[in-house]
Amino acid sequence: MSKDQQRIGQFIAEVRGLKGFTQGDFARALRTSQSAVARMESGQQNLTTEMLAKISAVLNQEIITLADKSVNFKIEGGKKLSGKVAVNTSKNAAVSLLCASLLNQGKTVLKNVPKIEEVYRVIEVLLSLGVSVKWQDSDVEIVPGKKISINKIDTEAAVKTRSVLMLLGPLAHLLPAFNLPLAGGCKLGERTVRPHLFALEKLGVNIKTHHDHYAVSSGRLKAAEVVLYEMGDTVTENTLMAAAKINGTTTIKLASSNYMVQDLCHFLQSLGVKIEGVGTSTLKVHGKPHINQRATFYLSEDPIEAMLFLSLAATTNSAITVERCPVDFLELELLKLEKMGFKYKIIKRYKSCNGVTNLVDVQTFPSKLIALEEKIHPLTSSAGINIDNLPFFVPIATQAKGTTLIHDWVYENRAIYYLELNKLRANLILADAHRVYIDGPTELRGAEVICPPALRPAAIILIAMLAAKGTSILRNVYSINRGYENLVQRLQKLGAKIEMIHSM
Repeated sequence: MSKDQQRIGQFIAEVRGLKGFTQGDFARALRTSQSAVARMESGQQNLTTEMLAKISAVLNQEIITLADKSVNFKIEGGKKLSGKVAVNTSKNAAVSLLCASLLNQGKTVLKNVPKIEEVYRVIEVLLSLGVSVKWQDSDVEIVPGKKISINKIDTEAAVKTRSVLMLLGPLAHLLPAFNLPLAGGCKLGERTVRPHLFALEKLGVNIKTHHDHYAVSSGRLKAAEVVLYEMGDTVTENTLMAAAKINGTTTIKLASSNYMVQDLCHFLQSLGVKIEGVGTSTLKVHGKPHINQRATFYLSEDPIEAMLFLSLAATTNSAITVERCPVDFLELELLKLEKMGFKYKIIKRYKSCNGVTNLVDVQTFPSKLIALEEKIHPLTSSAGINIDNLPFFVPIATQAKGTTLIHDWVYENRAIYYLELNKLRANLILADAHRVYIDGPTELRGAEVICPPALRPAAIILIAMLAAKGTSILRNVYSINRGYENLVQRLQKLGAKIEMIHSM
């Protein structure tokens, strides 16, 4: 056996273990024997490109990057979809709760964690700090341990995700001083970290920004009244996590009430932290300085993933059923769609496994869409269209009669990515860095597009390709794999003609 075979086999074994697969599970998914998997992982079996591609798909992890290849989607679009798809749990809740688990000295079990790249990057960072993290099927067990080794932090994993910012609050309780790599993630213009710095400064955390890291120091942390510089999700979460273990009452004003913030609040409450005002813009946190208990928490479902499938149904004019939609965070989106002529029916209402989140199953029907006279824009609270749901109206608007104005005022330059749909023969005009006009309906046609380095813009190109007649290639889809688990397989179950391919 060659050294390359050994290296590839070892890599496969590490990824399989990280993602919670036994050799038996992995063998069944590959439709091979457990002994064959054992030979692969020991470097004793030659691996064809086809088998490497299959392994990449099952693990949702690019294996062939060892040969400097990229992952792409090939799509035969223009087909009606049918069937059922269930919404997975929330990416954004998962990454914040992984960070928040450091507040608990005891074992934390997070239930139904999505197996996606963003989650893997945060886990890799936690492991490098000396935290014990173990997958048990779809659950993750976290035990912080007695000592955090910040000097051994996995910088490569940290810089790939903006979620690393949410370690500022928890680590301020564990270390008097530390350096944290600069946050990465989606490329969406100037995404300032100043709100985090200003908020944590009020609580006694001092942060200085250098060219490649944050230098953090904290003396005696103190409760305070904090007015957030902007109503953001991650800054609210960071402030919540810092306040959770500070003795006294911290008031957070202009707090986000978004779904992932509410998940974090419910998790902290399960640890014994009293929080008033959950779901509002003012949170009062009564800190609990010592937290050491066994905790089990069920993540809520992801409204952004629900919107992806609703957008897919509307854009492809398909009748599908989207199950487990967190309706409280989709009400305005559904109303806007209804006024655009989108036909749907709520066929079931029930609670999530966490006992809090309200879920519905939505049945969609083929519809003739019309453009709204009013602009479509987001708000930074749950009272409006979610910022991350706004892009999903873009492919829908390409199929609506009339002109739609999308005003993406939050992120500089995200609207520029929407113009990639013109390669599929959509009719979009960019007014400025935040506004785009879309004329419809247009007959979309297949094309080859390179995935933008941002999750939601990448996802809407995929939706448009599934609606476009002919063959499309979406290249370098890492940004999509950051946020969606087994998306290709789930789309295939709806009848989509999509496959994962690899190229040099």
